[in-house]
Amino acid sequence: MKKCAIYCSAMLLLAACSENHKKVIVYIKGGTTVDEASKTITFVNGSGSDEKVISYNTADKVDLQIKGLDKDATVSIDQNGLYVVNAKADTLIGSYQKYSDPRLTKSMTTQEQLKKDIDSLQQLTEGKKISAANRNFFVLPKTTVKISDNIDAFVVGPFHRMTSVEKEGDKVPEVYRFYSIQEIRETIGKLTALTKGEKK
Repeated sequence: MKKCAIYCSAMLLLAACSENHKKVIVYIKGGTTVDEASKTITFVNGSGSDEKVISYNTADKVDLQIKGLDKDATVSIDQNGLYVVNAKADTLIGSYQKYSDPRLTKSMTTQEQLKKDIDSLQQLTEGKKISAANRNFFVLPKTTVKISDNIDAFVVGPFHRMTSVEKEGDKVPEVYRFYSIQEIRETIGKLTALTKGEKK
Protein backbone atom coordinates (compact mmCIF):
# COMPACT_ATOMS: atom_id res chain seq x y z
CA MET A 1 0.00 0.00 0.00
CA LYS A 2 2.86 2.37 0.88
CA LYS A 3 4.57 1.68 -2.45
CA CYS A 4 1.30 2.40 -4.25
CA ALA A 5 0.93 5.73 -2.44
CA ILE A 6 4.50 6.72 -3.34
CA TYR A 7 3.91 5.72 -6.97
CA CYS A 8 0.66 7.71 -7.15
CA SER A 9 2.34 10.77 -5.61
CA ALA A 10 5.15 10.54 -8.15
CA MET A 11 2.68 10.29 -11.02
CA LEU A 12 0.75 13.33 -9.77
CA LEU A 13 4.01 15.28 -9.50
CA LEU A 14 5.00 14.33 -13.05
CA ALA A 15 1.54 15.28 -14.33
CA ALA A 16 1.78 18.67 -12.62
CA CYS A 17 5.23 19.30 -14.12
CA SER A 18 4.09 18.30 -17.59
CA GLU A 19 1.43 21.03 -17.50
CA ASN A 20 3.99 23.82 -17.11
CA HIS A 21 4.67 24.65 -20.72
CA LYS A 22 6.25 27.91 -21.79
CA LYS A 23 6.79 28.12 -25.55
CA VAL A 24 8.73 31.13 -26.79
CA ILE A 25 9.09 32.28 -30.39
CA VAL A 26 12.10 34.58 -30.69
CA TYR A 27 12.29 36.86 -33.75
CA ILE A 28 15.87 37.71 -34.62
CA LYS A 29 18.17 39.13 -37.28
CA GLY A 30 20.31 36.75 -39.28
CA GLY A 31 23.41 35.77 -37.29
CA THR A 32 21.81 36.37 -33.91
CA THR A 33 22.15 33.35 -31.63
CA VAL A 34 19.60 31.90 -29.21
CA ASP A 35 20.95 29.61 -26.47
CA GLU A 36 18.04 27.82 -24.82
CA ALA A 37 20.15 26.25 -22.05
CA SER A 38 21.81 29.48 -20.88
CA LYS A 39 18.66 31.52 -21.61
CA THR A 40 20.71 33.98 -23.65
CA ILE A 41 19.97 35.77 -26.93
CA THR A 42 23.02 37.45 -28.46
CA PHE A 43 22.07 40.08 -31.03
CA VAL A 44 24.08 40.47 -34.22
CA ASN A 45 23.15 43.17 -36.73
CA GLY A 46 23.11 40.79 -39.67
CA SER A 47 20.82 40.53 -42.68
CA GLY A 48 17.52 38.76 -43.14
CA SER A 49 14.85 37.78 -40.64
CA ASP A 50 14.75 34.54 -38.71
CA GLU A 51 12.99 32.94 -35.79
CA LYS A 52 13.86 30.39 -33.13
CA VAL A 53 11.44 28.41 -30.98
CA ILE A 54 12.47 27.49 -27.45
CA SER A 55 10.48 25.73 -24.74
CA TYR A 56 10.68 25.45 -20.98
CA ASN A 57 8.82 22.94 -18.84
CA THR A 58 8.82 24.66 -15.48
CA ALA A 59 6.43 26.45 -13.15
CA ASP A 60 9.16 28.97 -12.33
CA LYS A 61 9.64 32.29 -14.09
CA VAL A 62 12.13 32.14 -16.95
CA ASP A 63 14.37 35.18 -17.48
CA LEU A 64 15.90 35.51 -20.95
CA GLN A 65 18.92 37.77 -21.40
CA ILE A 66 19.11 39.81 -24.62
CA LYS A 67 22.67 40.96 -25.24
CA GLY A 68 23.32 43.73 -27.72
CA LEU A 69 20.88 46.22 -29.29
CA ASP A 70 22.75 49.07 -27.54
CA LYS A 71 22.09 47.91 -23.98
CA ASP A 72 21.52 44.43 -22.58
CA ALA A 73 18.02 43.62 -21.38
CA THR A 74 16.08 40.90 -19.59
CA VAL A 75 12.62 39.66 -20.56
CA SER A 76 10.60 37.49 -18.21
CA ILE A 77 8.37 34.54 -19.14
CA ASP A 78 6.36 34.18 -15.97
CA GLN A 79 3.26 32.21 -16.96
CA ASN A 80 2.51 29.13 -19.00
CA GLY A 81 1.56 29.78 -22.61
CA LEU A 82 2.82 31.03 -25.95
CA TYR A 83 5.10 34.07 -26.09
CA VAL A 84 6.77 36.22 -28.71
CA VAL A 85 10.14 37.82 -27.94
CA ASN A 86 11.34 40.66 -30.15
CA ALA A 87 15.12 40.47 -30.43
CA LYS A 88 15.16 42.66 -33.55
CA ALA A 89 15.85 46.38 -33.84
CA ASP A 90 12.37 47.05 -35.29
CA THR A 91 9.02 47.02 -33.51
CA LEU A 92 6.79 44.03 -34.30
CA ILE A 93 3.05 44.34 -34.71
CA GLY A 94 0.76 41.33 -34.62
CA SER A 95 -2.83 40.27 -34.27
CA TYR A 96 -5.20 37.33 -34.35
CA GLN A 97 -6.18 36.43 -37.90
CA LYS A 98 -9.06 34.47 -39.37
CA TYR A 99 -7.27 32.35 -41.94
CA SER A 100 -9.39 30.65 -44.58
CA ASP A 101 -9.22 28.80 -47.86
CA PRO A 102 -7.62 31.26 -50.36
CA ARG A 103 -10.44 30.42 -52.82
CA LEU A 104 -12.91 31.98 -50.38
CA THR A 105 -10.89 35.17 -49.89
CA LYS A 106 -12.37 38.30 -51.45
CA SER A 107 -10.43 39.54 -54.46
CA MET A 108 -12.14 42.94 -54.59
CA THR A 109 -12.45 45.69 -52.00
CA THR A 110 -14.16 49.07 -51.89
CA GLN A 111 -12.57 52.49 -51.48
CA GLU A 112 -14.37 52.82 -48.15
CA GLN A 113 -12.87 49.55 -46.94
CA LEU A 114 -9.43 50.64 -48.15
CA LYS A 115 -9.66 53.80 -46.07
CA LYS A 116 -10.75 51.81 -43.01
CA ASP A 117 -7.85 49.42 -43.50
CA ILE A 118 -5.37 52.28 -43.83
CA ASP A 119 -6.73 53.97 -40.69
CA SER A 120 -6.58 50.71 -38.74
CA LEU A 121 -3.00 50.01 -39.81
CA GLN A 122 -1.95 53.58 -39.03
CA GLN A 123 -3.34 53.26 -35.52
CA LEU A 124 -1.42 50.02 -35.04
CA THR A 125 1.87 51.69 -35.99
CA GLU A 126 1.13 54.28 -33.29
CA GLY A 127 0.39 51.60 -30.69
CA LYS A 128 -3.27 52.59 -30.46
CA LYS A 129 -6.16 50.22 -29.69
CA ILE A 130 -3.68 47.56 -28.62
CA SER A 131 -5.01 45.20 -25.95
CA ALA A 132 -5.18 41.57 -24.95
CA ALA A 133 -8.96 41.76 -25.44
CA ASN A 134 -8.45 42.86 -29.07
CA ARG A 135 -5.83 40.12 -29.47
CA ASN A 136 -3.35 42.50 -31.07
CA PHE A 137 0.19 43.21 -30.00
CA PHE A 138 2.79 46.00 -30.23
CA VAL A 139 6.15 44.46 -29.36
CA LEU A 140 9.02 46.90 -28.95
CA PRO A 141 12.63 45.71 -29.35
CA LYS A 142 13.94 43.75 -26.34
CA THR A 143 10.44 43.04 -25.01
CA THR A 144 8.10 40.07 -24.89
CA VAL A 145 4.35 39.51 -24.92
CA LYS A 146 2.19 36.53 -24.12
CA ILE A 147 -0.15 35.95 -27.05
CA SER A 148 -2.10 32.87 -26.01
CA ASP A 149 -2.59 30.14 -23.43
CA ASN A 150 -2.57 27.74 -26.38
CA ILE A 151 1.04 26.76 -27.08
CA ASP A 152 -0.09 25.00 -30.27
CA ALA A 153 -1.48 28.18 -31.90
CA PHE A 154 0.01 29.06 -35.31
CA VAL A 155 2.23 32.14 -35.45
CA VAL A 156 3.22 33.57 -38.83
CA GLY A 157 6.28 35.77 -38.57
CA PRO A 158 7.46 38.89 -40.41
CA PHE A 159 8.16 38.61 -44.14
CA HIS A 160 6.34 35.27 -44.47
CA ARG A 161 3.73 34.96 -47.20
CA MET A 162 1.50 32.34 -45.59
CA THR A 163 -2.14 32.95 -46.58
CA SER A 164 -4.05 29.98 -45.18
CA VAL A 165 -3.97 27.30 -42.51
CA GLU A 166 -5.78 24.00 -42.90
CA LYS A 167 -8.51 23.18 -40.43
CA GLU A 168 -8.32 20.02 -38.37
CA GLY A 169 -11.86 18.66 -38.58
CA ASP A 170 -14.32 21.34 -37.47
CA LYS A 171 -11.77 23.15 -35.32
CA VAL A 172 -10.94 26.67 -36.46
CA PRO A 173 -7.16 27.20 -36.24
CA GLU A 174 -5.88 29.84 -33.83
CA VAL A 175 -3.55 31.98 -35.93
CA TYR A 176 -1.54 35.11 -35.16
CA ARG A 177 0.25 37.14 -37.83
CA PHE A 178 3.22 39.37 -37.02
CA TYR A 179 4.79 42.05 -39.20
CA SER A 180 7.71 44.40 -38.75
CA ILE A 181 6.61 48.01 -38.43
CA GLN A 182 8.46 48.62 -41.71
CA GLU A 183 6.19 46.10 -43.48
CA ILE A 184 3.09 47.80 -42.06
CA ARG A 185 4.25 51.21 -43.29
CA GLU A 186 4.98 49.80 -46.75
CA THR A 187 1.49 48.28 -46.83
CA ILE A 188 -0.04 51.63 -45.84
CA GLY A 189 1.83 53.24 -48.75
CA LYS A 190 0.56 50.65 -51.23
CA LEU A 191 -3.05 50.93 -50.01
CA THR A 192 -2.87 54.73 -50.08
CA ALA A 193 -1.74 54.57 -53.72
CA LEU A 194 -4.87 52.56 -54.52
CA THR A 195 -7.11 55.33 -53.15
CA LYS A 196 -5.63 57.98 -55.42
CA GLY A 197 -7.67 56.82 -58.38
CA GLU A 198 -10.89 57.47 -56.48
CA LYS A 199 -13.36 59.79 -58.23
CA LYS A 200 -13.95 63.03 -56.39
